[in-house]
Amino acid sequence: MKKKSGFTLLELLIAVALVGIVMAFGLPSMTEFIKNDRLTTQINTLVGHLAYARSEAVLRHQPVIVCASDNQASCSSGNWADGWIIFVDTDNNGDFSAGEVMLRVQQPLAGGNTLVSTAGNSVVYDDRGFAPNSIGSFSLCDDRGPAHIKAITISNTGRVRKGGSASCV
Repeated sequence: MKKKSGFTLLELLIAVALVGIVMAFGLPSMTEFIKNDRLTTQINTLVGHLAYARSEAVLRHQPVIVCASDNQASCSSGNWADGWIIFVDTDNNGDFSAGEVMLRVQQPLAGGNTLVSTAGNSVVYDDRGFAPNSIGSFSLCDDRGPAHIKAITISNTGRVRKGGSASCV
């Protein structure tokens, strides 16, 4: 008679129980990791876009604007979490117009995160890369509260640095 190989019902139940225990401990940690990674990615995207806008303003010798936009075609929103656009403001009117160059478009933030700015609805870099009328900070928050806020500050020279007023209210 041949010996049959395989798992018994008891072995299978033990394996399933072990997998369930590992998942019970690992899943909350994974959720926390995903939220932390999402916040870091989103604030780094904003910092990168601000640095790009500043360098383009210097390179093109024209004002470049980063503004909140819910339709990704104009400065139409006061809510930065809805997304933003970066464009060269050749006519100096503060809004994207026909004939101006759209440099980048950012889609709305994922995960229900909020992005609040004390700098207003737009950051304007002049031809020297300065942002004298856009001094302020950005705070990025998720549903975990103030302990996990990511914040950046824009100086009048256009420099972006970590930290600043951290409030998503």
